[in-house]
Amino acid sequence: MNFLRRRLSDSSFIANLPNGYMTDLQRSDPPPPPPSTATPGVPATSPGQVPAPAPNAAPPAPDSLTSLSSITNVVKQTAVSAGLVDQNPAPGPGHVSMRFKILLVIDEQQYVWSRLFRGKKIQGDYDIKVEQAAFSEINLVSHANGSCNVDIQLIRNGTKVVRSIKPDFVLMRQHAYSMAHNEDFRNMIIGLQYAGVPSINSLESIYSLCDKPWAFAQLIATCKKLGPDKFPLIDQTFYPNHKDMISMPSFPVVVKIGHAHSGMGKVKVDNLSDFQDIASVVAITQTYTTTEPFIDAKYNIRVQRIGSDYKAYMRTSISGNWKSNTGSAMLEQVAMTDKYKQWVDICSEIFGGLEICAVKAICGKDGKDYITEVVGSSMQLIGEHQAEDRQLISDLVLTKMNQAQPRTATRSPAQLTQPQSVEPPAELAPKVSPPPKPAPPLVLRAATIPIQKQASTPVAKPYSAPVSRPAPAPVQKQSSSPPPKPPPPAVVKTTSAQVPKPIPSPVQKPAPAPAPAPALAPAHVSAPVLSPNLSQSLTNAFSALGDASFFRSSSTSSSAGGEDEAKAETIRNIRKSFASLFSD
Repeated sequence: MNFLRRRLSDSSFIANLPNGYMTDLQRSDPPPPPPSTATPGVPATSPGQVPAPAPNAAPPAPDSLTSLSSITNVVKQTAVSAGLVDQNPAPGPGHVSMRFKILLVIDEQQYVWSRLFRGKKIQGDYDIKVEQAAFSEINLVSHANGSCNVDIQLIRNGTKVVRSIKPDFVLMRQHAYSMAHNEDFRNMIIGLQYAGVPSINSLESIYSLCDKPWAFAQLIATCKKLGPDKFPLIDQTFYPNHKDMISMPSFPVVVKIGHAHSGMGKVKVDNLSDFQDIASVVAITQTYTTTEPFIDAKYNIRVQRIGSDYKAYMRTSISGNWKSNTGSAMLEQVAMTDKYKQWVDICSEIFGGLEICAVKAICGKDGKDYITEVVGSSMQLIGEHQAEDRQLISDLVLTKMNQAQPRTATRSPAQLTQPQSVEPPAELAPKVSPPPKPAPPLVLRAATIPIQKQASTPVAKPYSAPVSRPAPAPVQKQSSSPPPKPPPPAVVKTTSAQVPKPIPSPVQKPAPAPAPAPALAPAHVSAPVLSPNLSQSLTNAFSALGDASFFRSSSTSSSAGGEDEAKAETIRNIRKSFASLFSD
């Protein structure tokens, strides 16, 4: 029993359990059974008496069930006392909402952000499920269709916890890039932007603020636009690498190596010798550097804006260190002046807009102000109003999540290749023929005519010159009605000369079989049903063939005597045969 108490007192025990485990601890106890009414013949018992068992009463529960019930009660009471479950009865299954949006908070575990979103709803009836992790504890895979899978690996009390989520919104509270070892997480920003996940601040601004000289360039443009009186920006020099650090600045100067935070990478240089030493250090880091004149500061100013809320803080060094954010310092909130408000409002417009930002400036002992940098949503919360600032950030996140459009991932290429029931195009769709007319046209089928050579008659050799052929007549499309039976075969006399295939005509009439010609060898073929128009067209075609220069080359050859007469006789016989075949 003591082991169960110690185990359930561990705050990470239930937090690391999968969803659905030990949810019955939040259920209310079942109602007690109704008091039994006194039956006739059984005396009523007083409150202090133990009733005697009825003759037909159920037997008492075994000791094992009693022990299990006591253990369950102890577990429930221990979980309630540890604050792991709500002592109020949870709503029934019909009231449990399965609709939720996932908010990914990228921050360290010093503060649990899920407390601020507990019980809140967005877009009507969506709950908010908060997943909090640092950059070093996440990895992700993004797809072009808008899907982003984030894997979270946490170490809690020596136990590794692994989860996979698809965030709907991101709150960025950690620096995405620093010059420290293994603190470059710009690839995570690229992955979230690749999937189009909305965030505060915008992912474009977060990526742009990953290099302080890039952000300072925006402040230079603002200073040129408004003038140094309204926007007093400190004078700064940029060196891409150590090779360019040859110009002599006015000493003393502050050298800032690369992109660093919280006073890291900043060195005060008083003379040329120290400046050359710093240049050699920059050569090892292989990064850019900036220099700006050293300002003997009276105090530092930080002006922050969270949505429509403004605060200004003054920090004064106590330890005497020239870095006011290093060592002992005194922090106090000061009045929000129009000058400070104008600074932060102007800086909140860069990179498309910053919902959460802060401007840092130095007030020198000469009484002048010098703006040094601007930070985004990863700014550190300071002062006595940190709880209020976190509440302001959570309210801003709720507003942005309500305004965000629902993210629906498009189909992946694998889904696009799945078969779908689509109608075929009009040109590929099967054509339905209209109902047949009372006298439907007959269907013609071209027949191949086997030619048998004649033994006694000389055969003309084929000529390779192009032959002019008559244009084909329009072909009648096949109707949906069954075709009629073909007529009986007829006997046709022909030779081995090239014979064109019969061409169907819109109007067909059965023609009688002609008498065989005595000079040609018989050949049995399936004769088509032809019309008188076809007879005349074929006769004209062969007439044109005979009048053409089909046999002209033969007349000039040495054997033009007997062969010409035989060829001419063959042509005449073919014309007569086809004329008699296609005549009425």
